[in-house]
Amino acid sequence: TAAYYGNEEDVGRAVRESGVAREEVFVTTKLWNSDQEHAEKAFERSAKNLGLGAVDLYLMHWPQAGTRLQAWKEMEKILKEGGARAIGVSNFTARHLEELLAECDVVPAVNQVEFSPFLFQKGLLEYCGKKGIAVEAYSPLTRASKLGHPEILKIAEAHGKTPAQVLIRWSLEKGC
Repeated sequence: TAAYYGNEEDVGRAVRESGVAREEVFVTTKLWNSDQEHAEKAFERSAKNLGLGAVDLYLMHWPQAGTRLQAWKEMEKILKEGGARAIGVSNFTARHLEELLAECDVVPAVNQVEFSPFLFQKGLLEYCGKKGIAVEAYSPLTRASKLGHPEILKIAEAHGKTPAQVLIRWSLEKGC
């Protein structure tokens, strides 16, 4: 979920009403760009919308110039106070991460980036690995745009799998 997506209340309600124990569901939400100047207030709003207590992962949605370092400091405070079990970033390049690492006390647990065989960010994956930052793939299924790609179909057929299974397996084998 993410503040920007407008789905925090619905996700929180779905988790609460699912009958699945809260500790069995990993909940991530994101700090939106325009909220980076007031990350703590934005987090409080997100936490209230979710109604689940602590979130498992709180991500900074984009590396906004001029606000990302202050936002990260506030996210470190949220982590220290137990509002989030982990904090991370989304859409950060190695340059953005270098800047953050030079100023922060907490290394991001995660860098969530678009990642698939069609957008293979090998250098970023290697950089994050060296820094102990997990790479979380978003859109590993390419928003379904490449499920019919001839090479993906060929691999799927050869292994008796669906194109979606092939794309997910690829990301997993790359360490995402």
